[in-house]
Amino acid sequence: MLTGDGERALERDIIERRASELARAGYRVLALADGVLGEGATFTGSDVGGLTLLGLVGMIDPLRPTAAPSIARCRAAGIEVAMLTGDHPDTALAIARSLGLADSHAQIATGTQVRAAIADDRPALATLVARARVFARVEPQHKLAIVSALQAAGHFVAVTGDGVNDAPALRMAHVGIAMGRAGTDVAREAADLIVTDDDFGSIVAGVEEGRIAYANIRKVVWLLIATGLAELILFALALAAGLPLPLLPAQILWLNLITNGIQDVALACEPGEGNELERPPRRPREPIFDRAMLERVALAALAMAGITFWTYCAGLAQGHDVAGARNQALFTMVLCENLLVFVARSETRSLFGSSPLANPLLLWGTVAAQLVHVAALFTPGLATVLAVAPIGIDAWFTLLIQASVVVVVLELFKYWDRTLRSSGSPTRANPDRAGTTRGGDQASDSSSRTP
Repeated sequence: MLTGDGERALERDIIERRASELARAGYRVLALADGVLGEGATFTGSDVGGLTLLGLVGMIDPLRPTAAPSIARCRAAGIEVAMLTGDHPDTALAIARSLGLADSHAQIATGTQVRAAIADDRPALATLVARARVFARVEPQHKLAIVSALQAAGHFVAVTGDGVNDAPALRMAHVGIAMGRAGTDVAREAADLIVTDDDFGSIVAGVEEGRIAYANIRKVVWLLIATGLAELILFALALAAGLPLPLLPAQILWLNLITNGIQDVALACEPGEGNELERPPRRPREPIFDRAMLERVALAALAMAGITFWTYCAGLAQGHDVAGARNQALFTMVLCENLLVFVARSETRSLFGSSPLANPLLLWGTVAAQLVHVAALFTPGLATVLAVAPIGIDAWFTLLIQASVVVVVLELFKYWDRTLRSSGSPTRANPDRAGTTRGGDQASDSSSRTP
């Protein structure tokens, strides 16, 4: 029983010191006391009202082993992570240190500070949000204001949470991510995505897979547009030169069948290059046909069309009839487009830096497509429909060398592109640097401490 003002002050000082020690160690602290409060009695943190202190309880929800590495991967990917919690600032700082989010109280903002900033003006809140990486003792309306301030500053915001008090922020964010196991029904209903294992690392893995999928979409689109444009340029060159059409309608259909069939599907399943999380995020409204895409499409199309047109003209100049020249042009175009598939596996990496066995479907599918065309040259009925004929080994070798020029041209372009990026030249729009860190902030409510 606490008796006397001096004893009470000493007891209170011991309690506060011990509670502070627990909070700084990352524990949530509850004080347990026993007694009866009389009618009209009050109880505050500075006056225990005659209660008997039973002790302090320190509770901790330990971090998952993947939490800190996942946050480090976010930073490498250009994604900033903030922690919003209802815990005491000392407790929040201890957790933030373990996660690598903050190392001093200067990086922590309290709910009181957020409330004052909201009452002040928008610039004050924007300044506070830009400075802090940990928000302690925050309430639901504070979380909503923080998300709104980040969005107003141009950030793309994702919020994770599991409680009812997280629902407004989950709804407000560009992407709301609820926890599937510990999350409440309200949080799950308000969110756009649900993480079934409640692991923040799964969110990071999802970001990586999303970048891989988007990169593969760009690769397939580039391949389709480049090959189609090459055929158009080929016909335009022939018409401008006053020559007969270099390919027949049936040959065009056949070309698209064996070069844009299984290869497109296989390219869409291309595994990641391994550096997806090392690239800054792209802008949400960035068009898929950016400057880099247009440059690569134009270069590939011009190279393929130019080589095929030169082959067609050379065939006519060597005394071949139009059918023979078309046969060689078709074979050259098939070689060019099948070789282009392997160049398309990466927008930046060299063809020779990636193992072809990493995507066996693409490798063997392209080889099979090439063999199908070779077989068509020797199949009487099909050869007649396609107006093709067998080609000698010497001609095969010559056409293969000519088609390989496409690979050389595009690989040189990649090398030039990498050289400009490594030198930091601002004259080139780089697809890997299209976004900035302003486009990839994530507000993460980790009050459950299972990010």
